[in-house]
Amino acid sequence: MRRLGRIFRTVMSFGEDERFLHLVEGIESLISKVLSVLMVLVTIVAVYDLGIFLVQELANEVLSPNSARFSEILFKIFGLFLNVLIALEILENITAYLKKHVIQVELVIVTSLIAVARKIIILDLSKTTGLDVIGLGVAILSLSVSYWVIRRVNSRHPN
Repeated sequence: MRRLGRIFRTVMSFGEDERFLHLVEGIESLISKVLSVLMVLVTIVAVYDLGIFLVQELANEVLSPNSARFSEILFKIFGLFLNVLIALEILENITAYLKKHVIQVELVIVTSLIAVARKIIILDLSKTTGLDVIGLGVAILSLSVSYWVIRRVNSRHPN
């Protein structure tokens, strides 16, 4: 019975703002660290995948050159490179959060711009509707304006 009372008092003490916030910060920090490790693993796998794809496809191209197929391969290579770049940007977002405990909006916008640019670079126009292209254009414009505003505000009010 005493043990149950002690557990109840411990749980109730987390109702105090300071202790509760400290608990939440600890959980956030732990989750951020786990995400960092997982993102490093994802990045390593993406680089490995890119390397294997480059070796296989370029070897095939040397053995039997085909310019029509090569342009398809080139777009896939660009997409894989940008996947690695996006993974690195996400890792940087997580790392910046671990350092400052603040989500840096500028980094998030840059990561989003890279992701939309990747989509545009690997876009297959034969399978894309005009509305999709307009949507991507609006996304790029919106993200670009957002980035410009954030950069301008940050240059006026440095930390």
